[in-house]
Amino acid sequence: MYNIERYSKTLELDKILQSLSNEASIAETKELSLKILPETDFKRVGFLLSQTDSAYCFMAQYQAPNFAGARNVISVLNRAEAGAVLSMRDLLDTADTLRVIRTVKAWRENCSGITETPLQELFDTLVPNKYLEEKISFAIKNEEELNDNASPTLYDIRRKISAKSSKVRDLLDKIVKGPTVKYLQDAIITQRDGRFVVPVKAECKGQVSGIVHDTSATGSTIFIEPMSVVETNNEIRVLKIKESEEIDRILAELSAEAGGFVGGITASFNALIRLDLVFAKAKLAYKMRAALPKINQKGYTYLKNARHPLISNKTVVPITVGLGREYNTLVITGPNTGGKTVTIKTIGLLSLMTMCGLMIPVDDGSEVAVFSKIFADIGDEQSIEQSLSTFSSHMVNIISILDNADDDSLVLFDELCAGTDPIEGAALAKAILMRLSLYGSRVVATTHYPELKSYAIDTEKVENASCEFDVQTLKPTYRLIIGMPGRSNAFAISGKLGLDESIIEAAKEQVKDEDLRFERVVASLENARREAEEEQKKAQKLRIQLDEAKRKSDMREHELEIKLEKAMNETREKANQIIENARYKSSLLLNELEEMKKAINAENAAKMAEKARGAYKSTLKELEDEADPITVKKVAGEAVTSVNKGDIVVIADIGRDATVIDVKTDKKQAYVMAGAIKMWVGFDNLRFKSSFSPTTERPKTRNVTGIKSRVERQAVTEIDLRGQASDEAILELDSFIDNAVLSGIDTIRIIHGKGTGVLRKNVQAHLRHHKNIKSFRLGTFGEGENGVTIAELEQ
Repeated sequence: MYNIERYSKTLELDKILQSLSNEASIAETKELSLKILPETDFKRVGFLLSQTDSAYCFMAQYQAPNFAGARNVISVLNRAEAGAVLSMRDLLDTADTLRVIRTVKAWRENCSGITETPLQELFDTLVPNKYLEEKISFAIKNEEELNDNASPTLYDIRRKISAKSSKVRDLLDKIVKGPTVKYLQDAIITQRDGRFVVPVKAECKGQVSGIVHDTSATGSTIFIEPMSVVETNNEIRVLKIKESEEIDRILAELSAEAGGFVGGITASFNALIRLDLVFAKAKLAYKMRAALPKINQKGYTYLKNARHPLISNKTVVPITVGLGREYNTLVITGPNTGGKTVTIKTIGLLSLMTMCGLMIPVDDGSEVAVFSKIFADIGDEQSIEQSLSTFSSHMVNIISILDNADDDSLVLFDELCAGTDPIEGAALAKAILMRLSLYGSRVVATTHYPELKSYAIDTEKVENASCEFDVQTLKPTYRLIIGMPGRSNAFAISGKLGLDESIIEAAKEQVKDEDLRFERVVASLENARREAEEEQKKAQKLRIQLDEAKRKSDMREHELEIKLEKAMNETREKANQIIENARYKSSLLLNELEEMKKAINAENAAKMAEKARGAYKSTLKELEDEADPITVKKVAGEAVTSVNKGDIVVIADIGRDATVIDVKTDKKQAYVMAGAIKMWVGFDNLRFKSSFSPTTERPKTRNVTGIKSRVERQAVTEIDLRGQASDEAILELDSFIDNAVLSGIDTIRIIHGKGTGVLRKNVQAHLRHHKNIKSFRLGTFGEGENGVTIAELEQ
């Protein structure tokens, strides 16, 4: 009979589940984690994986919700529903659980970036009950005491007890500090059976009238309640009884209310457990650096850079292995301690983890088959109780596997049929592999038998693999090489360790020629493989260099595109600004013309028309200059007073060297040639080259008064009101909103901080009635949460 728990333990799934349990927060989740069994239903496995992946994505963006503090109060609430009065501890546990339910629900609502998730049904099942949570928290101070304000009656009773106690202490203080103090053993006030007493010396008990309540162990001290406080102590005792009755009434009332919500709390708590389990899986995935594999029902498994999850990340060597596509049986050979057992355990364990809804430590692109049965025969199965040898015990297990395996099974053998005669063991191992191949099972087997290497070479759908071993260092590399049979390397290792060469040669003579030829072929193939790998590394290095060069080229091209786009945007903004200014100035001209129309008459018509034409030309010239600004050079140095033909001078306003060709002294002009250009230039614009010093260019500027255009305004979308009084903040906020509306901004961010929440409430109350505010909300995770308010403006 197939026992999945047995084979799961053989592959060490129980250790993975223990790690999963450690990631859970709720006690019931920890227990549930340890009881998880692999699912064999393909759709169920897909759903579990999608839940884990969803939690993984939630954690990547928002971190995990906090489940700590939730406790199983279902049985407690069932008792309350039946009429039982709960203890303060039980009620506090109920309040803590309700708090976790509420905070997890609120956490999901704040994760607005993820809308669709397979976990949504569980989140929807959570029903917060803030009313009951706050009522219990308000009434109960700790598991031993109720708050004074739990009810008006309790408050009144405790106030009276306090007053009476003060009165008793005042009376006793008079005794302790009065003439009778000489009769007291100590000048203190204490209590016996809830009543205030004073310690009186045994020999002076007749000097203090009152009721004796106790004596010391030695008999030297008698605790007496003076008659002056007996009545008041009696009143305190009556009030204490009333207090106890009121506490019982309050607890009964709270218990009845809690019992009335048992259905909703039970459903919410069960959903909380399931969520805690899924997020525990996601946390474990992060620790393992795991990925989500693709799953199939075709028996195909491909693990890319798979790491055994129980081996430290610092020492584990990733393996890449496939099964079920080109071949259904994989025979792994190689020396001992080379990693063969770790390989088959990795394949089996990662398959089981996937079927439990866990992400696995592989690279993206990996695929795992969902099998109906997974078998494993690994390790020392010797049974002293059943008088079975190691071989016999393994064979019992193998027989059970053969009886139950089918075409939807994964079978893992470690050292198949070892521990018996090599010839018979090899024949048995080959026959077992043939039978499982006939069943259609997927099989991975490790062995030292050379016959199985030959079987893998000669048989279709069977493939060799080996765990690499470095003979030079006598250490395994733990690399899995698919398609290459492994070598035992016994002769080479023995020689490196110092075994006499003659002994090694004598041993080689005992090996069949056929086996030696096979080993030589394997060695030759291994050398060829290593050479091919070296060439592949060189090609890969060259490809990386080419990729890097292309990346830099693409980056440079991208930077140029960004610069071009920036320049285009700046030009576009400047053009828009010029247009806005032109519109504004045109508007001023139109207004002025309207005024002139009103003021015109027959006498001043010509004067007003001339003035209008002048204003029009002046404004037009300003717009032209603004659209095409002229750069003017400031004249520096002393102007020439006379020049001669052939002199080298500088034209000051353009900063160009020129040669004097002709001179008109009477007109103080010189005919100069600057490059290919010839022109007449006045002496005042000429400088001798030695005295010329260029100055900084300054563009012509004009100041135009009036209202700033939308383009000229600085578009600010955020205001910080922290540290301001509410009135001051509201005034500054109004001005900010007006500027934002005029600037065409759709959304603004108002920073008011968390603090006591007063400023936030006043800001939001003001926004609620502001004519320019369309809607507003608190910030989400990454926006500042409840320390900011995001508002949309009406345009």
